[in-house]
Amino acid sequence: MGAGPGDLVVVGLGNPGEKYAATRHNIGAWVVDELIARNGGRLKPSKHEHCVVDDFTVGGSRLTLAFPATYMNESGRAVAELVRRRGIDDLSRLLVVHDEFDLPVGRMKLKLGGGLAGNNGLKSIRSHLHSVDFARLRIGVGKPTSGRVTGADYVLRRPSRAERKVLDEMVITAADAVEMVLSQGIESAMNRYNSL
Repeated sequence: MGAGPGDLVVVGLGNPGEKYAATRHNIGAWVVDELIARNGGRLKPSKHEHCVVDDFTVGGSRLTLAFPATYMNESGRAVAELVRRRGIDDLSRLLVVHDEFDLPVGRMKLKLGGGLAGNNGLKSIRSHLHSVDFARLRIGVGKPTSGRVTGADYVLRRPSRAERKVLDEMVITAADAVEMVLSQGIESAMNRYNSL
């Protein structure tokens, strides 16, 4: 049976393992963790989908929350299998949550389709889905202030204590935005949250 019009698959991008759990690159996973906690769930391994996943019914719609067991640059393998097995044929019902280099800490943007801004996880998803027509929730992690730190090194580091406080607040807001996408659609959520 295919997915219904209100169903939503939410994938938080990041790298697996304790070494990466608290890094900027894993903020997508933090949002999924927040949504799991709100719904009283637990991410469980899914060997066919290369991820940890849980499914909920929220207001009559199915919400799938997932975190790939692959590294960021292989995210597409997990996402393509999730989309196929969950019967998502309208890619606007796939919402990928990820860190965004080009947004300052404390900002986030919902987006449907468009460019990938050099994010290797998104590039992998495009490669496996043969499309960029999926939704994204971009959470700003800012850029390094020192020219000696590369972008890759920056996102793989833990944020400062002050930044972490702001990012933790953003995770709450991002989870609220995901819930609005599920209940009212992405356009309504974009109108509400992209102006913050």
